[in-house]
Amino acid sequence: MGRIAVHIHGLAKEKAYGEMLKVYGDRIKPRGINLVFHNSKKSLAEYFKEINKNSSLYLLDESGIEYTSRGFTKLVKEWTVSNRDVNLAIGPVDGWEEYKDQGANLISLSKMTFPHELAAVMLVEQVYRATEIIKGTNYHRD
Repeated sequence: MGRIAVHIHGLAKEKAYGEMLKVYGDRIKPRGINLVFHNSKKSLAEYFKEINKNSSLYLLDESGIEYTSRGFTKLVKEWTVSNRDVNLAIGPVDGWEEYKDQGANLISLSKMTFPHELAAVMLVEQVYRATEIIKGTNYHRD
């Protein structure tokens, strides 16, 4: 079974974002999904050295593919039954420009631009939502 890790560049400076990341991080951890916070002082090259090269990498970027919550759930379900690890990465403030063409998959949360801390909260909530849809709970309502 593949593991899923959500990589976040730096700790949330806004207290509310940090609290929300903790809440959703605590909810998904028992499901084998981890949040990994990287020091914001690291270069992107150092950041990527910590991500397993033999895993699938998904970068959050406004030019990526947009999914519905149900569509994203299908991805999460595939990842959980795969033998390959998956890394979802929320980038630094200036994005992934120099890394977008290096074979990573791109996912977009919206055509709108959000602070990367808020995008991290939104992504982690969507991962949680996907696990709830998979379990069949009533957390998600169409």
